[in-house]
Amino acid sequence: MSIVSTDQRSGPEGGRKADLRPANAFRAMGRTLALLALAPVEVLLFGLLVTAISLLSIGLGVFLVPAVVIAVRGLLNIQRRCARNWSGVEIGDPYLPARETDTGGKGWLQRTMGLLSDPATWRDLLWMLVNPVVGVVLLVLPLSVFAYGLFGVSMPFLWEPIVDAGGNDWYVLVHVTNSGTALTAAVLGAPFMLLGYLMGPALLRVHARFAHGLLGPTEMARKVHHLTATRSDAVNTSAAELRRIERDLHDGAQARLVAMGMNLGVAERLLSKDPEAARTILADTRTASAKALNELRDLVRGIHPPVLADRGLADAVRALGMDSPLQVEVNAELPGRPEAPVESAMYFAVSESLTNAAKHGSARSVTVDLWYAEGMLRAQVMDDGAGGANPANGTGLRGMERRLATFDGVLALTSPVGGPTTLTMELPCALSSPKTSFS
Repeated sequence: MSIVSTDQRSGPEGGRKADLRPANAFRAMGRTLALLALAPVEVLLFGLLVTAISLLSIGLGVFLVPAVVIAVRGLLNIQRRCARNWSGVEIGDPYLPARETDTGGKGWLQRTMGLLSDPATWRDLLWMLVNPVVGVVLLVLPLSVFAYGLFGVSMPFLWEPIVDAGGNDWYVLVHVTNSGTALTAAVLGAPFMLLGYLMGPALLRVHARFAHGLLGPTEMARKVHHLTATRSDAVNTSAAELRRIERDLHDGAQARLVAMGMNLGVAERLLSKDPEAARTILADTRTASAKALNELRDLVRGIHPPVLADRGLADAVRALGMDSPLQVEVNAELPGRPEAPVESAMYFAVSESLTNAAKHGSARSVTVDLWYAEGMLRAQVMDDGAGGANPANGTGLRGMERRLATFDGVLALTSPVGGPTTLTMELPCALSSPKTSFS
């Protein structure tokens, strides 16, 4: 999951307009020639891959398939980069993560089977079969139309040598036999040149979208990549949280409890000799025990606030609002309670939003809306601050993103300069049996 910003002003229309400029149109023709040069290499690699697969039956293919697949993926990654850089069509990595393999011949067999079980490998094979036909037609067409138009425009200079050599003296429907008909052919050739000129960028984009259809990630690959990324984020977040808890316990409550034990030992020894000193030590120990208890309560609230477990998300967010230095208004309409992990993720995301508004947004008031609709738990946090929030400037928004991504959540940010800043968060979930709405 990524943070979706709704402030972007750029769009595909700008790219299409830019393609009509002469420099870009002629550049598209050059890029078309570069893509055409890849077609023979694709045909060669297609033959090599089919041959390597056919040799699996005698064992030789086990060693050939990985090498050829690596070459194929390297070539088609060039196609993906060209689609992104030249046509603005982003084609994600479609390949499944590499599996851990053994050493020796068994490892080669595992690698080969892993590559052949990846749907993207077979889609690459299909691309190398289809692109040299369909793709080449798409790419050659504008060049052919432009060249035919150029031929017509050049007819006043070429018709005599062509006719004298016994060549074709027709252009479109005009029989070129003299200067007048040659000039007519030139007039007819100009629109063909213009058409080929305009077709270049358009068909280059069509080819990029064609590549996206075959070379882009499948739904399964997208899910695997997403699950891999979110699992890694969840593991890292969990490890960081455990380190934080360990550090807080070691530096806080544990240190106080050790000191309290030592103080009680001293008080025990002084009790008969110097009761007044022992009483002073016991008083200090009581104060230390209260501080240790408060630290443990703060630590528990940081793991899972009791008010969240006891009262639910709406009241827990209201408690956050009361503790915030800002004026916080909470509107909640929740007909039930989500599962505890989802509820906790939304709670901490809202908490981080309020913290960001107070620390970085120069806000005075915040409105928090919580509701459930269409299988989604939704929260919207809007402040009256200065706006201009940028995920690249800090880790708070990225942390919220990772927390929500673990549950396939979405975080959308709208923060124009001057405000207001609006964070909208969605988490797919099911609610418990209907209860009285929190409102």
